[in-house]
Amino acid sequence: MKVVIIGGGEVGFHVAKALSEEDYDITVIDIDPSKCKRASESIDVIVVNGNGASPETLLKADIGNANYVVCCTRIDEVNLIAAQQAHELGAGKIIARLRNQQYTSKGSIIRPEKFGVDIVIHPEKAAATEIARLVHHPYAVQAMEFEAGKLKMLGINITKKSVNIMDKTISQICIENEHFRFAVIAVLRGQKTIIPKANFYFKEGDIAYFVLKSSQLKDLLNLLEKKITSVKKVMIVGGSKMGRALSKELHAEDIQVRLVDYDRSKAGHISHQIEDVMVIYGDGTDIEFLKSENIQEVDSFIAVTENEKTNLISGLLAKHLGAKQSIIHVVTTEFIPTIQEIGAGAVISKNLSTVNAILQQLHSDESEVPIATFDEIDVDVMEFQPEYGSPITKKPIRDLPIPEDSIIGMINHHGKIKIANGESILSDDDIALVFAKANTIPKLKKLFMA
Repeated sequence: MKVVIIGGGEVGFHVAKALSEEDYDITVIDIDPSKCKRASESIDVIVVNGNGASPETLLKADIGNANYVVCCTRIDEVNLIAAQQAHELGAGKIIARLRNQQYTSKGSIIRPEKFGVDIVIHPEKAAATEIARLVHHPYAVQAMEFEAGKLKMLGINITKKSVNIMDKTISQICIENEHFRFAVIAVLRGQKTIIPKANFYFKEGDIAYFVLKSSQLKDLLNLLEKKITSVKKVMIVGGSKMGRALSKELHAEDIQVRLVDYDRSKAGHISHQIEDVMVIYGDGTDIEFLKSENIQEVDSFIAVTENEKTNLISGLLAKHLGAKQSIIHVVTTEFIPTIQEIGAGAVISKNLSTVNAILQQLHSDESEVPIATFDEIDVDVMEFQPEYGSPITKKPIRDLPIPEDSIIGMINHHGKIKIANGESILSDDDIALVFAKANTIPKLKKLFMA
């Protein structure tokens, strides 16, 4: 399959990186030589240095033969023009990242489909959806859903209160808790990602990534001594697109929302735009302001200003002053592992949210396309369906040469979800959800091929 990615920034780079371990013909186009150099030196892709909206550049990239075109430059208009030309040149499905949500609003004069765009991804919407999901899991630093919500993946801090899992191997923990099934697909220890085996021991300070059926969430939280609490009060710092979208979404769920912005005129303007949401003029990095707003009573504090340093400082302060959950938005994905290591709270990047939204769209049409990528744990999520007679169907998982840095987390048999374990045997009717470091994917594929 041929994929052309127009824009080699954070989004384009991470999409290309996630796909690069597969047998795809990937071409990355960017006008910036430094971004082209980063892509060519870091991942196995063809790089074209040039303007993504230029016919000459697109012809050079052979875009007419592309099965997918991903338009993800920082400029909406460039993405639309590139999409239109790719469509005219005969490209297959076209995905465009558009920041301006007015293009898809009712009554818009310019509609993306007129430019040949099949799928639109709004970065702020994608990130807001991810943040809203985290708000409902205040005990987690990462929360994702698979299989139409039947399956959850949660990243949870292991603390000294997690006595039920200390000094025991994962195998022992599973035996002692046979009433429900879960898989530990990764553990972040400091900045090192570990794909744990059955004999793995947890340590205080680890961030463990669990996969389990949504219906058994309460069992996992009881095991980890985590309280199941309902979120009633949320404070959002930043009247950005993301902040406004979150305010509306959370308020619609009967959550009490306070939206804070340090620009008095902007705060006043927003207060007239969003009904029934309290909009406050204030500085999220001002300790006295946070205390005056009773930050210790806030269930979830969300920092989504346009300045990631402001987000980090305000998130740290809120956590220190007693907010039950702190969610911090950053643009620089390199910050994510360090922020998680110091325990500032959950970290969201609209760039990575956009990457995962793009990967999920690709996956909806093609099998064996990554579903999601996690920058903080360097793990990709893949779906594989075994071919008839493939090695994976002939033995239990424990007897197979599964690569060291990979784990089969779930098996879907005709819609019936089952958490995989060492005794599980896959059939060619099954779909397996696999969590793996990128370098192990070629070896994994061989196990699923006849």
